[in-house]
Amino acid sequence: MPTPHNHPAFRFTHEIVVLASAIDELHHANNVEYVRWVQDTATAHWLAAFPVGEREHYIWVVREHHIRYHRPALLHDRLRCTTWIGEIRGAQCQRFVRIERAEDGVLLCEAETQWVLLDPQTQRPKRVEAEVERRLWEPVG
Repeated sequence: MPTPHNHPAFRFTHEIVVLASAIDELHHANNVEYVRWVQDTATAHWLAAFPVGEREHYIWVVREHHIRYHRPALLHDRLRCTTWIGEIRGAQCQRFVRIERAEDGVLLCEAETQWVLLDPQTQRPKRVEAEVERRLWEPVG
């Protein structure tokens, strides 16, 4: 998977703290939590790039996730989740997420997700417009 260091797109960072509800019987964050954090990071980027009044014109759904787990996240770890956009084709958008422990930068997880843009009225795939693509690639805030 590409890393933030070799991809030209803007990187958006979102921080998360591992809560007790994320911990499983092995005393680390359950793998399902990583999927949630990947989606939460993508959502945080979308909400930062598209304010209320604009974002309602779009619906994003996941087509597929590819996740590679490197190390476990533990209770109370502060996680730095970094996302950036890859290739956009038609209604599909490739997004990458890296999850690192903020304290020491240790890589915990890498993910690649294919998202599909839907029209909110028809719920059918909708081509990603040039303006949407531009705003996803540029710094927000």
